[in-house]
Amino acid sequence: MIENINNNKEQEPPKRRHNKVTSVLGGDILATDFFRRQTKLIVLIMILVIFYVHNRYACQQEQIKIDQLKKELTDIKYDALNRSSELMVKSRQSRIEEYIASKGSDLQTSTKPPYLIKEKDSE
Repeated sequence: MIENINNNKEQEPPKRRHNKVTSVLGGDILATDFFRRQTKLIVLIMILVIFYVHNRYACQQEQIKIDQLKKELTDIKYDALNRSSELMVKSRQSRIEEYIASKGSDLQTSTKPPYLIKEKDSE
């Protein structure tokens, strides 16, 4: 009789494993008392997991947007630097004199220094 009990114990675990696998896959495990008592906790954990995944994707999108804006900013800085250097070249006195001469104007650079006009204080 002791051998029968030992034989039964040895035979039961494979059935339980098979039952556990089928109960998990079939969804019967969700009807157990443990899962019924912990339903609120399980729902909370699922909500937190969904929030975590959403937050990660949102952060990745923000990082992509930040990288694009940084690239755009550097492009605009280089463009502004390029335009500034072009303006400096065009606004040099020698360039202006060449431009005026090419248009056939009689204007020349003054050889006399400018006069400083002082206004008298009327008290």
